[in-house]
Amino acid sequence: MYACTFWRLLRGEEGLIRRKVAELAGVSEATVSRVLSGAGTVKDDTAKRVMDAAKQLGYVPNALAQRFALRKSGNLGVILPLLPKVNLFSTFYFSEVLSGIGVTAKQRGYDLLLLFREADEARDYASLFRTQKIDGCIILGSKDTPGERAALAELKEREHPFCLVNQRFEGEAYNTVDADQKMGSRHAVRHLLRYGYRKICFLNGPPEYSNSLDRLNGFQQALAEAQVPFREEHVLIGNYSRKSGYRQTETVAALIRSGEVDAVIAANDRMAIGLMQGLKELGIRAGEDFALVGCDDSDVSSMMEPQLTSIRVPFYEVGCEAASRLLDLMTETEPSPPFEVKLPVKLIERASSKTTRSTAK
Repeated sequence: MYACTFWRLLRGEEGLIRRKVAELAGVSEATVSRVLSGAGTVKDDTAKRVMDAAKQLGYVPNALAQRFALRKSGNLGVILPLLPKVNLFSTFYFSEVLSGIGVTAKQRGYDLLLLFREADEARDYASLFRTQKIDGCIILGSKDTPGERAALAELKEREHPFCLVNQRFEGEAYNTVDADQKMGSRHAVRHLLRYGYRKICFLNGPPEYSNSLDRLNGFQQALAEAQVPFREEHVLIGNYSRKSGYRQTETVAALIRSGEVDAVIAANDRMAIGLMQGLKELGIRAGEDFALVGCDDSDVSSMMEPQLTSIRVPFYEVGCEAASRLLDLMTETEPSPPFEVKLPVKLIERASSKTTRSTAK
């Protein structure tokens, strides 16, 4: 009996508040009920008036109802590649970028919704906005393919807020955040030249990634600046996995033994470590028989024997910047030009690039 009386009083108080909200917003109580419950469809400007009135009166409706009413999910989507048998969250690049995105989103009152795409899956990023699953999205691991270009073009055409991380598309003006990959390769080449190495092999990633092209371009520029000939046959291709670096063992071993190559730059640490391990099995040691430079400066680079010289890439800061820039964009009322951000990198010198026969100049 007492419980029933209590709930009647509560419902009466609720009704009084809704009447006041309706009067202040200039709408009917039925409209207020639809907005605050998140049920039914109400025009955006009407929903906003109701929410503003409720806030003014100190009434805090259900958070989920607010999001429905204002057509907001409260989610920042992060689209990732689905790689079978690979734990993305233990991969240095993904874990660092995701950590930066997550911390920034949390500070701004957003939740993360992780969305995985398969390699052969049709791209339809716009549907995530149509179904109100996300309010904006950050795309990682994007490749330059026709399907990807079409999906991104639709996002742009429909003016959905999105940002690409570590990927650029030639001829398209999209929001992007990346590290200065070109400068990273230039740092690596200059470092090796300073120690007297001039026969440098470059182990790159697939050309579908813009950062692979940037790193190769930086490598070529640095050689040209030093008037060292660029040799196409000394550019090898992996897929950024440790296994793909290991697979290049025989090729690189032959180049080192013949005297054609005295140093190797790998486009990421995982490939560098795979190559280092493979060559060690053949009796060829980094830091003794040839110089080796990686890229990323992942945690494991300083745990190797010898420790790996690497280009430090600020992946955590890249994630923070991508989330911050995108969330700023989502609050703007007027359209703004696409942003393109490149964060600086730094070479971390360790034993793998200082062989016993090298002397600094």
